Amino acid sequence: MKEVIKNSYKVYKDDLSEVILEFDSLGRNFGNQDRNALKLFDLPFGVINVKSFKIPNLVNKIAYRFFRKSKAQRSYEYANILKSKGIGTPEPIAYYEFQSLFFFGKSFYVSQQIDCDYTYRELTTDFSIPNYETILRQFTRFTFQLHEQEINFLDHSPGNTLIKRTTAGYEFFLVDLNRMKFGPLTFEERIKNFAKLTIHKSMIEVMSDEYAKCIQRDYNEVFDLMWASTLEFQERFHRRKRIKKKLKFWKNH
Repeated sequence: MKEVIKNSYKVYKDDLSEVILEFDSLGRNFGNQDRNALKLFDLPFGVINVKSFKIPNLVNKIAYRFFRKSKAQRSYEYANILKSKGIGTPEPIAYYEFQSLFFFGKSFYVSQQIDCDYTYRELTTDFSIPNYETILRQFTRFTFQLHEQEINFLDHSPGNTLIKRTTAGYEFFLVDLNRMKFGPLTFEERIKNFAKLTIHKSMIEVMSDEYAKCIQRDYNEVFDLMWASTLEFQERFHRRKRIKKKLKFWKNH
């Protein structure tokens, strides 16, 4: 077992190791369990969120063992980069990897649990949320700050931004961090980064308006590209679903 623990949490090394080694039998399930397992654990310093990444396929067992950083390592390192740039994300605590001589096995990413008021996903389903437009515009400015800090969050999708109400307004925290690119973004890359967030034209109109103000570009130029990128992503998404459905049909017959 390889373990990397943030210095300020090394005093809790034994507690953290027990959580990882007894992950299947301890803790309580949290969130979406479709691809990876998420659990919450109560430790002396607070509640932690542990993400257990599923064992990769044979090719990736070799790739992650010798050539690529694991999802857990990337999540931990990217979280530290975000924190250093002043971008909200749950406090990174540690990551763990299990591997043999030739193959990579399971990995875990540990962070502090954040109790949020909403996720972005709720903005796409409940238009009666108090201060709805204010939240959406502040989220857009948050995304602009990501881009200004040269962060391209490749999984900028509805479930991956937590929203917390504060006395000063709203704070935003990114989760599911293992897919990011760092470096200057072109105008097209910036706007296409919104493509996965919503199917609602009314939301695209508000975000386009706010982003156009932030970047000082024409509203129509921003909206046209954001809406076209959204439609293009939706088409690709539904095409993949149709293909998977057909493959599943033929596999079962």
